[in-house]
Amino acid sequence: MAIVIKYKGVSIHRNSLIALKDVNLTVKEGEFVYLIGKVGSGKSSLLKSMYADIPIAEGEARVMDYDLRTIRRRDIPYLRRQFGIVFQDFRLLTDRSAEANLRFVLKATGWKDKAAIDERIQEVLKQVGMTKKAYKHPHELSGGEQQRLVIARALLNRPPIILADEPTGNLDAATGESIVRQLHNIAAQGTAVIMATHNMNLVEQFPARLITCTDHTLKE
Repeated sequence: MAIVIKYKGVSIHRNSLIALKDVNLTVKEGEFVYLIGKVGSGKSSLLKSMYADIPIAEGEARVMDYDLRTIRRRDIPYLRRQFGIVFQDFRLLTDRSAEANLRFVLKATGWKDKAAIDERIQEVLKQVGMTKKAYKHPHELSGGEQQRLVIARALLNRPPIILADEPTGNLDAATGESIVRQLHNIAAQGTAVIMATHNMNLVEQFPARLITCTDHTLKE
């Protein structure tokens, strides 16, 4: 399996403070990785460093074919297309339907063919079990349905990596389980998934590689 993320001796600073140091991490395609740790332990800083929202201070860091130490500003949008990001707070456009949310993303990332756009929207909605809810606005969807729509949005451009930052944080237990099962299914189809979570019940229920952020380092 190809390596999609490789960090070697990496330090990440945030507001001139050390968020993480001496990070060594390799993630391969199709791998599911849990990232756990207390609030402020560096989980979000690690994820944000991967798509160049926070700079790498030291070490070697690569995502796909991009060197995060030397990446040019103009190349960052292309780096970010390697990721689908699943947020805890959904970040959906509330003034339009589920389908229109997905259409907006495809057009914003350069899709122009209407038939191809329509086809891709139906594919991802089917993948997350939301085809019958395409016409609804976010406020008409349950929390779990909104998160499924967020996962559909993350899948649109077939990214090799999904980053899920506390994706079950605002959901009840049963809905959280269905979301994690969905993410595991995505990994089984070849997409690397890194999920930050506090929920050890989910980790135990759906076992996978486990990495802990503690004392500003990563431990396996």
